[in-house]
Amino acid sequence: MLGRQNYCVVVRPGTLTTFQDSGRPGMAHLGVPRSGALDVVNFRLANRLVGNETANAVLETTYDGVALYFSSSALVAVTGALADVRVNGRIAEWAMPLYVPRGGTLDVGTAKAGLRCYVAVAGGFQVQPVLGSRSRDVLSGLGPEPLTEGQIVEIGPNSTRRPVVDFAPYLPIYSSTLISVHPGPRRNWLSKRGEQDLFSQSFQVLPQSNRIGLRLGGQRIEGLFDEELASEAVAWGAVELLPSGEIVVFLADHPTTGGYPVVGVIDETSAGLCAQLRSGETVTFTRSRLWRGTID
Repeated sequence: MLGRQNYCVVVRPGTLTTFQDSGRPGMAHLGVPRSGALDVVNFRLANRLVGNETANAVLETTYDGVALYFSSSALVAVTGALADVRVNGRIAEWAMPLYVPRGGTLDVGTAKAGLRCYVAVAGGFQVQPVLGSRSRDVLSGLGPEPLTEGQIVEIGPNSTRRPVVDFAPYLPIYSSTLISVHPGPRRNWLSKRGEQDLFSQSFQVLPQSNRIGLRLGGQRIEGLFDEELASEAVAWGAVELLPSGEIVVFLADHPTTGGYPVVGVIDETSAGLCAQLRSGETVTFTRSRLWRGTID
């Protein structure tokens, strides 16, 4: 087919399935976000399970999975959100290497817990890189387009490396999540009451949340907006306080600058949890060891 020796065909693309790798770090000074897989641990694990380099491109699904037809036999793995995995209609293992025979179909179902699955194939998905990465950035539009029905995707040659691991323990994803927050560069823009409310309530994940950031609803956080803040650099995990008193936590596709105070930065160990939170679920912040003293 079209001269390709090893490829897959998208049977069902899902709501939003994108190619993701380790992203474009180190380019923020050019206005290019980092992007890349949101759940880095499960992205790397999926590649390890099939013997890939950990930075190979995978598929990142959103909620309702993906289905792929393979032209040749393939070794695949599905990690991240817990979902039913089927090969040719038969239930298969989650978070383990899977053999898909030539002409077979891999079907990743709707997430039962969590939000995003990671699908890796031995050899990696071969799509055109942009600025050195195959990641789709939903904010800037950089990188390959999201998957569409009938799309043909080339697969790289199988490595002779044996998978580093052959199974992975599952860490349950709970609907209520505690996240450690470090002080941000504009922590002093919080009032005393604002800091108290930031850490004494549970925030609900709003439907506007996406790969750019988590929009969180809850009791209004009081800030000290007595001056206008010029746009300044922001990073992954920045907790930005909006004039409305709402909170946004920036994720992989965040803008490189922002005009609202960054009052905190979440700990990087919470990246996977943020990637898997669904609309309507809750998150509670806790002060990290770096958060000391009170607001004067």
